[in-house]
Amino acid sequence: MSNQTFIPTKLAEIAAEFGKASREEKLELLLEFSEQLPPLPPELRDHRGMEQVHECMSPVFVTALRDGDRIMYHIDVPPEAPTIRGFAAILRAGLNGLTPAQVLAVSGDFILQMGLHQVLSPQRLNGIGALLAYMKRQAMRLLEQEQAGAV
Repeated sequence: MSNQTFIPTKLAEIAAEFGKASREEKLELLLEFSEQLPPLPPELRDHRGMEQVHECMSPVFVTALRDGDRIMYHIDVPPEAPTIRGFAAILRAGLNGLTPAQVLAVSGDFILQMGLHQVLSPQRLNGIGALLAYMKRQAMRLLEQEQAGAV
């Protein structure tokens, strides 16, 4: 698993679908994914224990929880922000169920493969990149906790 090229299967499939889509279809796909982001579980609805992604124009909150040796992400994005909400749903679908080490190895190249730079402003692309960075940072914390517990 090279840090330069690892893209999980689910994320690679989504990136390929976006890569083949026209500009208009890319926006439609983002809207479709935005509708797939599940609501937060009741214990997270007040965002307690979640991290806010300050680089996003919209209020975006994310947290990573352990499920055995795997990660489960929960992300909250208001419906009024369908672009970042759609991308959050894509990341959640693509990264949930991976180990922390696998999440850390994910290359951001898939964003370019999706062709989102053709339809999103640089500011939105920065927010998208920031969300992935927050998710990786949370994976790193879980990995460090795991390693500290193994000592």
